[in-house]
Amino acid sequence: MVAFISHVTIDCRDAYAQAQWWKQVLGYVDDPDEPGSPGDAEVGIVDPDGEGQALLFQNVPEGKTVKNRMHFDLRPTERRRDDELAWLLELGATQVADHRGIAGPGTGWVVLADPEGNEFCILRSVAEIEQA
Repeated sequence: MVAFISHVTIDCRDAYAQAQWWKQVLGYVDDPDEPGSPGDAEVGIVDPDGEGQALLFQNVPEGKTVKNRMHFDLRPTERRRDDELAWLLELGATQVADHRGIAGPGTGWVVLADPEGNEFCILRSVAEIEQA
């Protein structure tokens, strides 16, 4: 027997707020079977096209204390990496590390943290990779 990943669960202090933030970042929508509300202990979001991985945010009492062992690598679909970076910072992400140019001009990634400190990376867009 094999298994499949139903969804990725993210521990947080405010499941609803985190879900709202990530919906903007990913273009996701509320889980139609269980739309979230402020104060909910768990809030799920899904890719409206049904192609991306579902995410579940769940409230936990403790805050984040160490680096993530697992994180998202995001590849922009509508903007270049640096434009996406600027937009994410405007949304409330925090820059953690900058690895742009690590293997020469136009390469690399930037490590960011969401409003609750969960790290994720922003990579170059497909268009940028194809131009290299």
